[in-house]
Amino acid sequence: MPMFKVIRHEIDSIMQRDPAARSRAEVFFCYSGLHAVVLHRFAHTAWQRGFRLSARLISQVGRFLTGIEIHPGATIGKRLFIDHGMGVVIGETAELGDDVTIYQAVTLGGIAPSIDSESQRETNRHPTLGDGVIVGSGAQILGPINVSAGARIGANAVVTQDVPAAITVVGIPARELENKDNDVAEVFRPYGTPLGDLPDPLVRSLEGLVKHVASLQERIEFLEKDSKKKIKKTK
Repeated sequence: MPMFKVIRHEIDSIMQRDPAARSRAEVFFCYSGLHAVVLHRFAHTAWQRGFRLSARLISQVGRFLTGIEIHPGATIGKRLFIDHGMGVVIGETAELGDDVTIYQAVTLGGIAPSIDSESQRETNRHPTLGDGVIVGSGAQILGPINVSAGARIGANAVVTQDVPAAITVVGIPARELENKDNDVAEVFRPYGTPLGDLPDPLVRSLEGLVKHVASLQERIEFLEKDSKKKIKKTK
């Protein structure tokens, strides 16, 4: 497909997902995420053809201009939307499907086994994201794991294990969100979060501890009263 058609499709997808985008001209000239993706297309082509240094130079230019770092070896599908984008890092062996949305400060990072650096270059070290995945701001997806199609990664989540399709995960480490409306594969959720309050796993744990302590306190008070009654009877 000619590059101008690819860019047009990228712009159309951004218009559909970002209510702040008021015109195609605005997206074309002002959206750093679009600029980073277009530059990556050129860098990736050079990388595949063996022009590794040229590819890295193009990616560095993109990083300097946009604040978004995409390794030229990364494989990116159609209509990737990087919203805001500053601080996004996508590693060399990462693979992204179509219609993926990524927000600022996201890392698709690599975790390699303890082997020599030469062998690591031939190893898949970075995540694979399926079609339609949304990654909230500040999320860290680390290692050669699979985030299946339609999954949602909440803001600041740390993901180190595979994520099934069409669910939302939140927290550190990331866990599935208990939500009746969790099947969101066909619904676009900005920042990967559901409607309503987003439960904090730490707060939920603390609330559970408080309830447990309260229950123990009631039990202790009951036993104290019972022991006092027994003492009075013996007298």
